[in-house]
Amino acid sequence: MPSFNVQVPHSLGQDAAKARMDSFLETMEKKYKDQISDMDGSWSDNILNFSFNTFGIKIDGKMTVAEDNVQMDGELPFAAMMFKGKIASGIQEALEKALA
Repeated sequence: MPSFNVQVPHSLGQDAAKARMDSFLETMEKKYKDQISDMDGSWSDNILNFSFNTFGIKIDGKMTVAEDNVQMDGELPFAAMMFKGKIASGIQEALEKALA
């Protein structure tokens, strides 16, 4: 399966960045409720394992919140391979905005 990797630096510290990511995920779920379904996520310390469906495509991944950056890694089905760049740049832009 194709994968994507996005890393965004921040100067918030781990706890504040994790709180922002919680808020970010809630906002995304509400904002895109017509496009995202079956959203699931669970934190283990500073790592969020997540999955959701969008336009019939299941996306799985993990988000790691560190002291100075947030990294998101995910797996895309082959059907979404041609959208990989758009997906990664969209995620990066949204994370940058959330961590600003």
